[in-house]
Amino acid sequence: MVFLRTHQLDLMLFMSGTCAILACTTLFIRALPRQKRSMLSLMELSAMLLLLFDRWSYMYRGDAGNTGYVMVRVSNGMVFFMSIMIPHLVTQYLKILLQDKTGHLTPLLSLRICDALFILGVVLLVVSQFTGLYYTFDAQNTYRRSPTYILSYLAPLLIVLLQELTILQRRNCLRRPILAALMAAISIPTVAAFLQIFTYGVSLSNMTMVITVIIFHIFALDDLSRSVKRARMNELQSYKEAEQRVSAMFEQTAEALAGAIDAKDTYTHGHSTRVAAFSRQIAKEAGFPDKDCDQVYFAALLHDVGKIGVSNTIINKPGKLTDEEFAQIKLHPILGYQILSNIRQSPSLSIGAHYHHERFDGTGYPDGLAGEAIPEIARIIAVADAYDAMSSSRSYRDRLSQQKVRDELMRGSGKQFDPRFANIMIHMIDSGEVEALTSSIPPGSLHKI
Repeated sequence: MVFLRTHQLDLMLFMSGTCAILACTTLFIRALPRQKRSMLSLMELSAMLLLLFDRWSYMYRGDAGNTGYVMVRVSNGMVFFMSIMIPHLVTQYLKILLQDKTGHLTPLLSLRICDALFILGVVLLVVSQFTGLYYTFDAQNTYRRSPTYILSYLAPLLIVLLQELTILQRRNCLRRPILAALMAAISIPTVAAFLQIFTYGVSLSNMTMVITVIIFHIFALDDLSRSVKRARMNELQSYKEAEQRVSAMFEQTAEALAGAIDAKDTYTHGHSTRVAAFSRQIAKEAGFPDKDCDQVYFAALLHDVGKIGVSNTIINKPGKLTDEEFAQIKLHPILGYQILSNIRQSPSLSIGAHYHHERFDGTGYPDGLAGEAIPEIARIIAVADAYDAMSSSRSYRDRLSQQKVRDELMRGSGKQFDPRFANIMIHMIDSGEVEALTSSIPPGSLHKI
C-alpha cells in the first residue's frame, strides 16, 4: 500500500498510456466486428480518462487557485462518471456478445435493468454535484467524502451483480477465455471497490478497474484470434470439400467418357479402365509420386478418346483392315489430342492420348518420336495398352496366354516399348499383380482402383 501511495501517479500515467494505445490499435482490427471494436475502444478510452482525471484530482488537491478550483471539481466528477461508464460499456459488450451467440435481438431483462441503473447512477452523480451527496471540498479545494458517500456504489454494484447473474445464466453460450475475462472484469473491481471504502488516498478501485479492462481487452482479442482460426479452418474445410466434389465430378465424367469409348467396340468393354489401372500400377512401381500416379491413371483412362471420331464400322470390322481403314484408325491419337487439349489444367490427358502409339524405336505414329523424346506418361500407357490388347479377345483373334503376352513384351522391349516400363509389366505378370488388378475390376466396370 505504501508503494501505491508513493508511485500511484506514475502508475496512473503509464496505465492510461497503455489504454490509449490499445484503444487506437483496436480501431484498426478489421477482423473484429464494428460494434465489438467500438465497445472495446470506448472501454479503453474510458479507462484512460478515468486514470487521467483521477491523477489530476490528486495533483490539484489543495490548490486554492482558480485552476485548482476548476480541476479538482471537474476531475472528481469525471472520475465518478467514468467509474459507472465502464460497467455500462461492459453491459453493452455483453449484449453484443450474447446476441452473437444466441441470435436474440432483444437484450435480456437483466441487461435492460443495468441500462436503467446506469441512468440512475448518472442522475445521482449530477445531484451530488449540487448537494454534496458523494463528496465536498473545503476552502483549500481538498476533497472530502460525505457521510452518504456509500450511495455512489449503489448503481455500479447492482449493475455488476446483474452482469454476473446474466453471465452465469448464459455461461454455456460463452467460450472459456471470454467467460473468464468477463468474470474478472466484473468481480475484481467489485472486491477492490469494497476495499476502497476503507482506504483513503489510494485509487485502488480505479486502478484495479483499469487493469481488468486491459485484461478483458486481451482476452477479447484472444477470443477473436480463436474465432478467426476457426473461420479459417472452416474455410479450408469447405475448400477441401469443394475440391473433392470437383475431383469426384472429374473422375465420374472421365469414367463415363471412357465407358462411352469402350462401348463403341463390343470386344473392348472395360479396356480403358484396365489400361488405366495397369498404367497407374506401373507408375507406382517406377517410383512416381501418388499425384503423378493419378495423372497417369486419368491419362490412360482417356487415351482412346479419339476413337469417338472413328466409324463404328471400322472399329468393329471382324477382318483385316484396309490401308484406308487403318489410316482412319491412326487418326484417333490426333483426334484425342484435339479433344483433350482444351483441358488446360490437366495437360497430361492430351499427352497420353496423343503419343500412346509412338514406338520406342521411332516407328510408331502419329509423329514418329523415339526413345526419351516420347513423353514418359505415353510410354507407360503404351505398355499397359499393349498388354490389355494382347490379353483380351478381339474380333480377329482370341486372347493370348499370359506366357505368350510375356514373350511379346520381352520381344518388344527396346523396340516397341520402353525397356524400363516393359520390365515392370513383366514383373507384374510374374508376381500375379496383373491378375489381382484385373479380378478387382468387374466386367464392364469403371471402378477406380
